[in-house]
Amino acid sequence: MIQVKDITAAIEAFAPLCIQESWDNSGLLIGSPEDTVHGVLIGFDCTPELVDEAAAGGFDLIVTHHPLIFKGIRRISADDPVGCAVMKAIRAGIAVYATHTASDKVLEGVSGIFAGKMGLQDVRILEPDADGEHGLGVIGNLPEPLSVEEIRGLLKKQCGVRAIRASRPLRTPIRTVALCGGSGGSLIETARRAGAQLYISADISYHNFFTPEGFMLMDIGHFESEIGITDILFTLIKKKFPTFAVRISEKLNNPVIYY
Repeated sequence: MIQVKDITAAIEAFAPLCIQESWDNSGLLIGSPEDTVHGVLIGFDCTPELVDEAAAGGFDLIVTHHPLIFKGIRRISADDPVGCAVMKAIRAGIAVYATHTASDKVLEGVSGIFAGKMGLQDVRILEPDADGEHGLGVIGNLPEPLSVEEIRGLLKKQCGVRAIRASRPLRTPIRTVALCGGSGGSLIETARRAGAQLYISADISYHNFFTPEGFMLMDIGHFESEIGITDILFTLIKKKFPTFAVRISEKLNNPVIYY
């Protein structure tokens, strides 16, 4: 008999909850560690549609990157997507767990996956925590210098990027690249000081695009920069429990629509 705590222990061996950011809400959000689990559905955001998919497929544990309950909830209502998902999960007896910044801060996590898709070498953490082993973002080198156009093509091919917001493009080839999956605006100056010629992240605000000479920004979108974590979560759970029912959701939908 596999319990929620068995699955979460496997996840936390990879991304310990103790390293999550102080403002975050990673971990078990709905359910008991003692609940029996017959199947795990992996998603990116815990939407009402994802809970419906889990219930229909007999999955009694949902594991997502983003926390369903992030900030304080003052009321739970079916008219609100968060409240609706909470109600559906509780009624169906489905436990909900999120990894969020715990998986952001391990080198093999969100930003590390991103770096792998870009083919970066000599990858290291961009902003290490005090322990030196965990932290936000990564920095590394491309195998060979690429032009801005070549990097744009690589991002579209490897990360499914449909649109890129960018600062003034560099005219010289780029070798050193820093990355941070998700909202990485706070690491722009850290990336520049670390020697990055290009910093790629998401949710970058307008004024940050006024970049100094020799440094460039690209914003590829929040979903696009983090979605690779679902494959990692699937692999680590399946490796630990090879005969167990684990599936990545069929509803990994970006809420941002591009026209």
